[in-house]
Amino acid sequence: MPKSYALRKFDDATPAEIEAALEHGDLVFFERCPIELPSDADMAFLRNDLPQQSRVKNISYHPETDSVPRFDAPEHVRRRVTAILKAHHAAVTKYLQKNIPNLVPGWTVGTTSFRAVEEEGRDLKARSSSEIVHIDAGAYGATNGNRIMRFFVNLSPSRDRVWGTKGSFSKLFEKHAALAIVARGNSRRITLRKGFADRCFTGLISGLSKLYPLARVLDSSPYDRAMRRIHNYMKESLYFRADSSDYREMRFPPLCAWSVFSDGFSHSVVSGQYAFATTILIPLENCRTPEQAPYHILAAAK
Repeated sequence: MPKSYALRKFDDATPAEIEAALEHGDLVFFERCPIELPSDADMAFLRNDLPQQSRVKNISYHPETDSVPRFDAPEHVRRRVTAILKAHHAAVTKYLQKNIPNLVPGWTVGTTSFRAVEEEGRDLKARSSSEIVHIDAGAYGATNGNRIMRFFVNLSPSRDRVWGTKGSFSKLFEKHAALAIVARGNSRRITLRKGFADRCFTGLISGLSKLYPLARVLDSSPYDRAMRRIHNYMKESLYFRADSSDYREMRFPPLCAWSVFSDGFSHSVVSGQYAFATTILIPLENCRTPEQAPYHILAAAK
């Protein structure tokens, strides 16, 4: 039976304690969600009615377009889903502005998603499966080394949401020499800075985004490609997947919340249904201990 990951509660933590925990690669756990959740009627709608409307993993509110794109449903359903997700997005934003103030300047609060499907037993290719331990990479377009933070809420009324982890990115990078090799790709060293071609492409995407805001997700960078290669290796390498020496599972009870720098904390979703997930990009320059960020871990690799 897997060992258990001890969840440290942050219900009464100060902003400084929350910020420090996130930067150090810890998971910030709230036994009760610290923000107001949808009404009982809206919760019942999300759990009981919405899964019948869509079989996709994520139904996402995009703030840059104030819409829920690629969601095929009757107009009244679309309006209700948009209103619920938009309200949660605003509540998460307000809470984080107050409780991680030093990480906020210049941030990007991205999508808020509702995850309606059962995570366990989905028949997916390895790269697409959330059931395999991985780190997040390339969220919301090019991060360029900025931190990927996610804020989750378990909306199930009765079931835990179960995660697995093998520890922090820094520990895994030190333990598994293959991660540095994978990050290099075909190069002799890990390249993180954008070259001429990348800068031109980013400029093109920036211009296109003024007309089509969702185009921003097409952007990339050498850093993001290195992290994507590591992400794919974690999911596809039979050797990495078979190493369970540091594997732990954690259980998130109904209506709790948790937040983590998901680029620096390995994780999988073992089981669970009904959850909110909000993605935030935190500028690396806001971090007090930037040396713990994947960008600087990769930059220091030999």
